[in-house]
Amino acid sequence: MATVLFITAHPHDHTKSFSMAAGKAFIEEYREQNPNDEVIRVDLYKENVPYIDADVFNGWGKLQSGTAFDQLSENEKEKVGRLAELTDQFVAADKYVFVTPMWNFSFPPIMKAYIDALCVVGKTFKYTEQGPVGLLTDKKALHIQARGGIYSEGPAAQMEMGHRYLATIMQFFGVPSFDGLFIEGHNQFPDRAEKIKEDGIARARQLAKTF
Repeated sequence: MATVLFITAHPHDHTKSFSMAAGKAFIEEYREQNPNDEVIRVDLYKENVPYIDADVFNGWGKLQSGTAFDQLSENEKEKVGRLAELTDQFVAADKYVFVTPMWNFSFPPIMKAYIDALCVVGKTFKYTEQGPVGLLTDKKALHIQARGGIYSEGPAAQMEMGHRYLATIMQFFGVPSFDGLFIEGHNQFPDRAEKIKEDGIARARQLAKTF
C-alpha cells in the first residue's frame, strides 16, 4: 500500500479551476485503480503553513545550540513544530501530486512557503563533500498545472517558472520520477476553453492509471 499526498495550491475548487478539475479527475481515477492506497489531501489554502521568519530562525538556532524544544517561546514552538510536521508528512509519503495554476509565470506563493518548509537537511537532502544529495530516492511526483496561455513550446516556454522550479526541487530531493500534466490556452483561445478542459480531464484520468 502506498501513501499519496494530493497537494493543492488554488483558492478555487474544480468548478472554477481547470487545474483543480483535472486534479479531481486524476485522484478519483487513481483511487479506483488503487483502492488500497491512502490518499491524503493537503489543501495549502486551508493548512497552517508558517513562513520562515525571525521566530523560525530563532527557534532553529536555539535547538541547534542545545536548547530543549519546550524552552522555546510559544511562537517559536508553534511555527517550528508545525514546519516539522509538514516535513515529516512529506517524507513519510510515497507519491506526490501537486495541483497549481500558473500565476505570473509561477505558482501561488503558498506553494513556495510549503516547499520552503520541506527543504530540511537530514530529512529531504543531506550535504556531502560532493555537494547536496537528495534523500527521497524511492518517491515519484506529478505536477498538474493550468496555464491560460501556451507555454509548452516556443520562446514562452522559458517564461514558465512554476513547473521548472518544482522539477528542480524534486531533483534536489532525489525524487527519480517527476512528470507534468499541463492544461493550457483556455484564456488565449476562449472559444476552445471547454474542449481544452475536457481534454485535460481525459489526459488526467489516463495518467492516473499508471501513476
